[in-house]
Amino acid sequence: MSHSHSSYKKLWFVFFLSLFYMIAEILGGIWSGSLALLADAGHMAIDTAGIALGLFAMWISSKPPTSKKTYGYYRAEILAALLNGVFLLAISIWIVMEAWNRFSHPEPVQGNVMSWIAFGGLMVNVIGVKLLHAHSHDSLNMRGVWLHLISDLLGSVSAMIAGFLVWKWGWTIADTVSSLIISVFICVGAWRLVSEAVHVLLEGVPARIDTEKIKTALEQVPGVRGVFDLHIWQVATGIPALSCHVAVAKEFSHPEMLRVLSQLLENEFSISHSTLQLEPEGFHQGSEHPNHCELKPHGHDR
Repeated sequence: MSHSHSSYKKLWFVFFLSLFYMIAEILGGIWSGSLALLADAGHMAIDTAGIALGLFAMWISSKPPTSKKTYGYYRAEILAALLNGVFLLAISIWIVMEAWNRFSHPEPVQGNVMSWIAFGGLMVNVIGVKLLHAHSHDSLNMRGVWLHLISDLLGSVSAMIAGFLVWKWGWTIADTVSSLIISVFICVGAWRLVSEAVHVLLEGVPARIDTEKIKTALEQVPGVRGVFDLHIWQVATGIPALSCHVAVAKEFSHPEMLRVLSQLLENEFSISHSTLQLEPEGFHQGSEHPNHCELKPHGHDR
């Protein structure tokens, strides 16, 4: 998997921008006494750490495969996405706990300061979202960074509105409510990110792929008598892989059949990494261990 130099440079720019404004929001939150602003600053701190993690994952995943890691380090990005999601869930729990305390013991808030700083945070996140939008589907790692920025953008909007309500009408409870709204935004994005990363790590079938459709397509190839032990997973975002046993009529050439099946998978389903074990008709059904795939005397790896 390759990453464009453009996306790498943009991610570095967003990292430094987020780092700078994270410090500004922390100082502004302490000055104004706003929990919503501190929550947004905490979220931006997680964003900054997430972007740093994303940058590291992009770097390590570009390393070539070795004899010990034959797939390379592609899954470093999946692990980065998983950690980002866990960090987001943790910060949302912290916000809820702080908000609960504020309901019982409200504190004074400077709404005007809160509003202006939240507005600045909004502008920073708008820039980040626009810069990374085109790359948000490149990998789960990039999507995780982009989701960080989206949820932080919504959080900034919430904090800005709350600051205005405190400033104009003295509704300090709006600050606490806003922090809870921010935590909801964080949880939604975090849960999606964690579930997608776990799905990849558990070797789940990629969302866009229909296993039954692929099985049917393979079985409709002339000469194919059955497809068994079909497994489909993804090494990382955009890198699906497939393995299966294919029973072939004896009058058909195995090399030609292998070429046809491989081209079908690549052209129709965008699966270029396939391991197909071709077997004589009846061989698989008669095996003592039909679901055991360790020994593959006729295996082919593309």
